[in-house]
Amino acid sequence: MAETAIDYGAAFKALPGMVALLTPELVYADVNEEFARVSGRSREQLIGKYLFDVFPDNPNDPAATGMRNLEASLYRVLATGERDTMALQRYDVEDPERPGEWQERYWSPVNAPLLGSDGKVVLILHRVEEVTELIRARGGSPGNRGSRTRVLEAELYTRARELQDLNDRLRQAHSREREVALALQEAMLPAPRQVRNHPAAVRYRPAVGALNVCGDWYDLVDLVGGDRIGVAVGDVVGHGLAAAGVMGQLRSALSAASRVADGPAQALDVLGRYAHVIDGAESATAVTTFVDCNRHVITYSSAGHPPPVLVHPDGRTEFLDQATDTPLDARPDPIRRPQAETTFTVGAKLVLYTDGLIERRHEDIDTGLDRLAEALRRHRNQDPETLADTVLLELLPPGGATDDTALIIVRL
Repeated sequence: MAETAIDYGAAFKALPGMVALLTPELVYADVNEEFARVSGRSREQLIGKYLFDVFPDNPNDPAATGMRNLEASLYRVLATGERDTMALQRYDVEDPERPGEWQERYWSPVNAPLLGSDGKVVLILHRVEEVTELIRARGGSPGNRGSRTRVLEAELYTRARELQDLNDRLRQAHSREREVALALQEAMLPAPRQVRNHPAAVRYRPAVGALNVCGDWYDLVDLVGGDRIGVAVGDVVGHGLAAAGVMGQLRSALSAASRVADGPAQALDVLGRYAHVIDGAESATAVTTFVDCNRHVITYSSAGHPPPVLVHPDGRTEFLDQATDTPLDARPDPIRRPQAETTFTVGAKLVLYTDGLIERRHEDIDTGLDRLAEALRRHRNQDPETLADTVLLELLPPGGATDDTALIIVRL
């Protein structure tokens, strides 16, 4: 029996529930017939229009929160690429036949992402169930407005709203913790500066979300013995204040070790032994480079971290990936970590970063590395400060990354 082609457009329009498709700019891309019917708007009044231009908050209700809550949910979907189920919302709607008159309405929304081939959110599926009658039934008697079952259902929706209020309070508490963590990180990480005679730019972008901060770090140090500098980045698994504390300990330890070590491998050996005794340092990664500007040589070693990039003046990009080893705490024995060397010419740029810059959900990491190399090649003539901003703009998702991102660029 031959398979029958499915007309998904027709299926979408015939869905029994209210469903709309929104662009990342929160503009209606499509709505099904039920959405148009229940909302009291035609497709022409919806498609191509900004969501909150069509459905603003009731201006006569200063306590209205429906628009703000829905907007927050939609932006969470854009930022995380994850489904977001909202609790009951009171969201009044203007009567389309009587401008200025508002109808009290209650809704139960669910917002889900539709991802493109690059893992980014290309559309949001906005499904809404109207529960106005259930809420009204809560105040009625069994013989009048509804059965006891409907009253209990309305009670469940009311409890769901209370749960959302609790979640809102938790988000506020997490937001305060995030601010403390960011302040702690800012105090522990070195400020952007010139290293000896070499202009440097550093950037840190916290992940989207209340607690997704403070896992990544960077460091710039002057090394003894001529025109030598150390450049390093690292990544601590976890987020929040605990990760910030671990990050500070590891960064300080590597900074001290680099000043006395005979090379980056020995510095990571010392840091790895230290990581074994720090709770929360499990699976932490780091990469460090020792740059001898007199000899034009970079010596480097990596403990499970993405490879630095050397951008040559002619546009050639070189990944420093010939000395990659296991994460910091994965070596209980004293075996020396590998290290390698490469040469550079004056004007080259050394770029170190953390995985938030290149990794995307449902995408091979090589794709992210290629994207980084291409951006650095095209914009290689920019100064470090401008180049850092350009790279972040081109590589990070519009709604923000789901992991911390640290970036450091030094002109050699």
